[in-house]
Order: sequence, then C-alpha cells, then structure tokens
Amino acid sequence: MIQNRRQAFVGILDESLVDMAQAGNDQAFAELVERHYNTCLKLALSILRDKSDAEDEVQNACWKAFEHLAQFNREAKFSTWLTRIVVNQCLMRLRQAKRAKLFYIDDTQVGDEVVTLELPDETPTPEQTLGKKEVAGVVQAEIDRIPPLLRNVFVLRDVQQLPMEQVADQLGISVAAAKSRLLRARLELRTRLSKHTSSLGAASLITA
Repeated sequence: MIQNRRQAFVGILDESLVDMAQAGNDQAFAELVERHYNTCLKLALSILRDKSDAEDEVQNACWKAFEHLAQFNREAKFSTWLTRIVVNQCLMRLRQAKRAKLFYIDDTQVGDEVVTLELPDETPTPEQTLGKKEVAGVVQAEIDRIPPLLRNVFVLRDVQQLPMEQVADQLGISVAAAKSRLLRARLELRTRLSKHTSSLGAASLITA
C-alpha cells in the first residue's frame, strides 16, 4: 500500500502535494510526511538526545501539521514549516521535563534556511477548557467507530498514555508499525470529527 502510494506521487513537487492535502487528500499529506520524516527525526534527536522521545515528538509534530495545514500560507517551504513545528515540540518536551536550563533559539539553521524558533504557551484558555468538555462525548463516540486495528493503538497510546514500546508489545507488532498505525488512527479520527464541526472547528461542535 505504501509502495503504491509512493509510486503514485513520484515526480510531484511538495507544493502540489500541499495543494492536494489542503483539498482533503490524506494520502498526499502522508507522502509529505514520508519525504521529510528522516530529516525531522535527525533534528529532533539532536535536541532531545533520546531516540524514543525524538520519534514521539516527530509524530506529535506531524499530527499538529495535519491539524493546522489549512493555516500553512507558504511563506516558507513546507519542509521548513514542518521542522519548525518539530523543534517547538522538542523544546516544549524539554521544558515540561525541566531538563532545559539554557537553549538558544535564534537564527537556527534548518536545511538551507535560517529560521527563528518559538516556545509557545500551551496553557489552555477558559474557552478552550470549556470546548474540550463539550466535545468529549462526541470524540469518544467517534473513537469507538474507528476500525479496531487502528483504535487499539490509539487507545493504548493517546488515551492510556502508554509508552510506544509497551503499546507495540501489547499488540504484538514492531514499534515502527505501532507508530504508523497511530498516525493513521489520528488521521481517521480527525476526518470523523470534521463532520461535527464547521470552519470554526471545535467551537462550532454539532451535538444534536
């Protein structure tokens, strides 16, 4: 399946894949992630110095990129935009773990471009907290509708917060396979939730 997808996108530039992904083609987005995954992983590993942590944050960054793909305005290349998200994810992980004393984030070289990295404030607002409570029921219902092959890894990792190695062990698959299923499960859930919202996102949840 992956090989067939990759063959289908041979010769297509990132810019065209972004157009396709923004139009709703999840396979085009998966191809973008595949093309830049190794570069993102090397960057994450250089910051976190732990392969498992680096892989987790690259996965989280890919999910955030998918969530906010409509906001990508092409002021930079897609690869640069994605690596910025990866770096911010890594910095947040360091901050949360209280393992970062000093980290200079100005004028960081990413490929052939110099980018300025940000350390965003992830503290939810009261409105966001309320929104999470309102969508909880719908999210759970849609999780239950995800095919078991994908749902099981999603529940173990994102709901029960088990380490990826333990998730893979419980499912009897490799860590790489578990991470692949997790990304697919997140994409599946995103697609299912989109039918409950308008262009305003979760704030416009349709519960009736």
